[in-house]
Amino acid sequence: MSRTMATPMPRNGVDVPTLFATLNAVKGQPEIAKFQFRATNKWMSGTHSTTTINGYYGAMQEQKRAADFTFGGDHPAVLVGTDKAPTPVEFLLHALAACLTAGIGNIASARGINLEMVESTVEGNIDLMGLLGLDDKVRNGYQGIRVSFRIKGNASEEELKQIVFRSKDRSAVYDVLTSGVPVDLQVEAKSA
Repeated sequence: MSRTMATPMPRNGVDVPTLFATLNAVKGQPEIAKFQFRATNKWMSGTHSTTTINGYYGAMQEQKRAADFTFGGDHPAVLVGTDKAPTPVEFLLHALAACLTAGIGNIASARGINLEMVESTVEGNIDLMGLLGLDDKVRNGYQGIRVSFRIKGNASEEELKQIVFRSKDRSAVYDVLTSGVPVDLQVEAKSA
């Protein structure tokens, strides 16, 4: 069933007219698409740290949000932490779920489909033998990640599944996890 929208309207909490205007602007001026996101992190104690996110570069200029977003990171007590926040690898699962879900909302809205429910469960398996340096043959990170979606809307089951898979195809976080990205690490050290 092909859906067309004569006049785009907001749908599912997505400002569809602005979404289409953004797509058209980027098509006409590709340099608008160059973004740089940033995060700053500060060690608190033990395995606990705090990350602040606000400014970024996008749409050809520096951008600033109305307020900082601050997140803690820690390990549970069983991993020598104080359990003050989720682990960094749990934030990675959150990032994947949030990115895929955002894409689903945008894609469904652009296609004129009203969503009633989108839920997901993301699970990742880690063998600590690598992370703890006890076995060099075991990777430090996730050995595998599984994502399960439940989606309901005014479209066929096949159309709803296509939306999820299209979101996967366009997801920045999914791309980083499955294709990798170069990471440049620099250090400025000062003796106490």
